[in-house]
Amino acid sequence: MATVLLIIHLFVTLALIGVVLLQRSEGGGLGIGSSQGMGGFMTGRGTANLLTRTTAVLGTAFFALSLALALLGRGTTAPRSILEAPPVAPAPTAPAPAPSVPTN
Repeated sequence: MATVLLIIHLFVTLALIGVVLLQRSEGGGLGIGSSQGMGGFMTGRGTANLLTRTTAVLGTAFFALSLALALLGRGTTAPRSILEAPPVAPAPTAPAPAPSVPTN
């Protein structure tokens, strides 16, 4: 389950990065998301609305998947630090037996 959510989270992350890079910055920037770059498919305003909505949906999905993965991974692994593990008492050692002397 966690693996499937992690793969979906990866795809949402990549899509979010792509959508953010397509948007036009306040100063004009590269203008990749403008109507000239889209081949006249949509107006500049329509493209901005589409990209803004897509960013909002992908951002919400990213946030929800992050919370779901955090809740699924909570408390499922053993402590990874020696500071988190309880101290282990050393096992008592018995004295070694005296070596026997062979008789000829």
